[in-house]
Parts: sequence; C-alpha cells; structure tokens
Amino acid sequence: MAEDIGTNSNAGKKVSEYNAMTSTAVYACVRVIAETVASLPLPLYIRKTKGKEKAIKHPLYSILHDLPNEEMTSFSFRETMMVHLLLWGNAYAEIVRDGAGNIVELYPLQPDKMVVERDKETKKIKYKYFIDGRQIIYPKEKIFHIPGLSFNGITGISPIAAAREAVGLSLAVEEFGARFFGNGARPGGILEHPGVLKDPEKLRKQWEEVYRGVGNCHKVAVLEEGMKYHEIGIPPEDAQFLQTRKFQINEICRIYRVPPHLIGDLEHATFSNIENQSIEFAVHTIRPWLVRWEQAIHKCLLTPSERKKYFAKFTIDGLLRGDFKTRMEGYAIGRQNGWYSANDIRELEDMNPIGEEKGGDLYLINGNMLPLNMAGAFAKSKTEVNNQFKEGGDINETRETDGKLD
Repeated sequence: MAEDIGTNSNAGKKVSEYNAMTSTAVYACVRVIAETVASLPLPLYIRKTKGKEKAIKHPLYSILHDLPNEEMTSFSFRETMMVHLLLWGNAYAEIVRDGAGNIVELYPLQPDKMVVERDKETKKIKYKYFIDGRQIIYPKEKIFHIPGLSFNGITGISPIAAAREAVGLSLAVEEFGARFFGNGARPGGILEHPGVLKDPEKLRKQWEEVYRGVGNCHKVAVLEEGMKYHEIGIPPEDAQFLQTRKFQINEICRIYRVPPHLIGDLEHATFSNIENQSIEFAVHTIRPWLVRWEQAIHKCLLTPSERKKYFAKFTIDGLLRGDFKTRMEGYAIGRQNGWYSANDIRELEDMNPIGEEKGGDLYLINGNMLPLNMAGAFAKSKTEVNNQFKEGGDINETRETDGKLD
C-alpha cells in the first residue's frame, strides 16, 4: 500500500482514499457499485445495416469480455478500475499492443501515482507515472483513462477529497465508539489525591492496566490514601452517538448515490419501495458509470476508423428486470404485439432457444386486429382478399365493396 498521508478534517481525523475504506459505509458503497459494474457483461459490437452483432473476432472483444491481461479476469480488472474511480475520481490502465498495433493487454495503474499534464510544446496530454523512485512518461495513446466528475473534463475529482469532512466525521464517530467500549464502556475520569504525587504518570498507567478495557469493566476499584475517582466526559446518549452514526451512513450514501438498503440499512425500506429503489440505483447510479466506461473505450481503445464500425455496450437488462410476474406480463405484451419472438424472451431469461421448426423465431400478432378499411361498412369481400393474397398483391390495395366478410 502506498504511503497514507491524508488531509486533516475538522473532526480531527486525517482522511485519505486509503483510510476512507476503513469506514464501513464507504467500503460498502464502493463495493456494491464496483461489483455491480464488474459483473455486467461487456461485449464489443459491430454495427450492421440493421441492428448489431457481437464482434467476437475483434482482438478487443476477449480483452473486455474475458481476460484483459494474463493476471486478471475481466471482473477483477473492472472492479479494480471502479474502486480507483470511486475513491480517486480517475482510473488508468496501460495499453499494451503487439507489432500490428492490436491491443493485447490492459494493466491497471495506481491513480495516486499518476500526474496528468499538457505538453508545453505539442499541447497534447501526457501522463507521468511515478513508481519505485522513477518516472515513466506515457503518451495518451498508451493510457486507457476513465475520468469521473471533473472541473476541466480531463481529470476527475476525488469523491473522498471533496467530501473530506463527511468521511472524517464518520471515521471519528467510529473511533469514538471503539475507544469507548475499549475503555469498558466508561467515559474518561480523574483520580483525585489529597496530597502531592511524586509520579502521577505511573499511577495513571497502573490504573489503566488494571481497570481499562472491556475485560476489566466489572472489576472493583480499590483506592488508597484518600484518593477519589471522578467521571468526566459526555455520555454517548447525550452526544447522540447512535444518531450521528446513522446520519453519517446516509451522508456517505448521498455521496455515492446508493440506496441505504443496499449497504444494510433497512430502517426506511419496505417491500413496496425496495424494487423501485433498486431500479433507480441501476438507472441513476450505475448507468452513468457505464456510459463513462463505454465512451472511454470508444475514445481510447478504438482507432478512428474502428469507431465508425465498432462500439462497446454493457448489458444492463438484468438489473432492470422486475419480479417474475411483472416480467411475464411484459413478455406477454411484447409477444402478442409482435416485437418479441419466443426465442427473444427465452434469451432474456437465459434459456436455450427453440428450433426454427418449432416456430421459436416467429413474430406473431393478435389475429383479431384488422386494418381499418376491412372493418364495418368498409369491409372487403373475403373472396377478393383471398384471391389477391394468392396473387401476391397487397390486401390494403383491394377494391372496397359494400359487402361484408362471409
């Protein structure tokens, strides 16, 4: 781990991207977002005249979808990059190419060791990486950079640095609670001696060794020479210790836009609102990060000519799915109105397709629906319709009659 210096907060705690993870709320928020983004499929697609298909033969496909390098899986690579984004506001990876210029590997780089500058002569962005006492300068063509929320559009802002006071207070409250129970759930106190002590530090040390700590909290104190013990400090209930801890959880959730129930705070969660909150999490929290990824891939990992044909896109359908009953009702509407086939639905439900001979790829519509000119007084003769259909004509072009369908 790099040297954890940090910046002082008014709560008296130094706050850095590293020690912020010792806050359970920060750890939980970072984890739920990073794991969610890392778990979503990330295929590379090729544009077709109509629609798209997976570009399995492109060298970048397996790097994004399976193995970005020989040491990491796609999940661990994207999880690491997301942790960097969520703590430092930037994620960097070194791009390794073969002799033909194809990308063969991506390696994450530590964001706290990277400096982004604009070259004074060329006016282009360059990346300075400091590691093991040496400096490596990368041109922008060799760095895969995903910036977070930014003031200049080039480098992102560290969420931890921006919310230093909230994180510092969360750390201070947790430390206060730990020290309080480490002291036997007793506030600090004063030992009053009627005379003059030659070595007060020795007395204090002896007292703490015998009576401090949870294991010693029920011991009976023996005071000699007329000494008296006076408790001082604010009791936790008066300092609203528990309320402060709960509020800080919501503060951290607010920073990362994570519904509290996703990090274990179910105080305001109900069965009726958790599903909606989960969908809002997918739409308002996860989706912006996915767009950052997709556009950074488009900018950094594809050549100008490839950008016209290829694009990467996360598959997010699984996060937006409702419960079983809601999904089935939606599928039924799509199936009956002709925009879903049986195999489309089975693919969404991760089921094997039905063969063509069984009609798995057929798109059907409700047979009771008719064109307007075939209804009522404008109905056509059934015979004329059938004859024109056999001749390959358009049933909407048949002559209108005053008759009704047989």
